[in-house]
Order: sequence, then C-alpha cells, then structure tokens
Amino acid sequence: MSTGTIILLVVLAVLLIAVVVLYFLGRKAQKKQAEQQEQIEAMKQTVTMLIIDKKRMKIKDSGLPQAVIAQTPKLLRRSKLPIVKAKVGPQIMSLVSDEKIFDIIPVKREVKATVSGIYITDVKGLHGKPLAVPQKKKSRFRQALERAQEKAGAKPIK
Repeated sequence: MSTGTIILLVVLAVLLIAVVVLYFLGRKAQKKQAEQQEQIEAMKQTVTMLIIDKKRMKIKDSGLPQAVIAQTPKLLRRSKLPIVKAKVGPQIMSLVSDEKIFDIIPVKREVKATVSGIYITDVKGLHGKPLAVPQKKKSRFRQALERAQEKAGAKPIK
C-alpha cells in the first residue's frame, strides 16, 4: 500500500468516528430537550401582564435573579437573550422570551402570556385578540429588485 492510500484510510476512519460521535451526542441532546419541554409544559400558567420594554441583552445585564445567572453555562453568558420587562400584578419583573415570539410581543400594551417560571412561551392579546405580526424589513437587494421591476412594468415577485 502506498502512503497516500494509508492517509486516505486514516482520514476516512477519523471522519466515520466523528459522525458516529455526533450522532449519539445529537440523540442525547434531543432527549434532553424533550424532557425540558415537558417540564415547561407542566409548569406553564397564563398571566396578564403589561409589557414595559423588550430588548436583546447579555444575561449579566438583563436584571434576572443572580441564581439564574449563576446556573447558566459559561458559553451562554456572552450571548444575548430576548429579555422582556413586564409588570405582573404589582411587581416589575425581567422575563426571558422564547425566540419565536419575541418579535410579536407588543411594547406598552397589556397581554395574556403563557409563562413557565421566568420563561415566556406564548403571548396573546387581551380578550383573545390576535397580535399583529410585524412585517420583516426587506433586504436592499429585494428593494432594488422591486424598484427595477416597477420601472420595467413587470409584476413584483413575492
């Protein structure tokens, strides 16, 4: 066997081992996420709250309890989380929002929110009214393309 063939076999073996390890780590993470989702579902409550402010902030600047900050992994402490300041009853609290619903949370409005601990999982308008979903901003390329199509008299692409 030539040295090129040996190197190729070693590289293939390393790649195969890496794929197997990633597969099992992925399955373990998937099980862990399913357990966490079950816990969130078991603890959820519907609460009426007045949304004061919302921002993406680093966890140490967020105003969350020190016990929560201490429990977060070191890598997560640098990332920004969707933080919502809300008045729940007489208290003003900092809550962590689900990334999927962060954009539809209205500021300076009263909403009914499904909360699990300090985690907001769902938001509805008061009295069951649906909340307006803000439209995404169009990219510069999309804007230029639409302007060019309008000048050409063609129908805009959606």
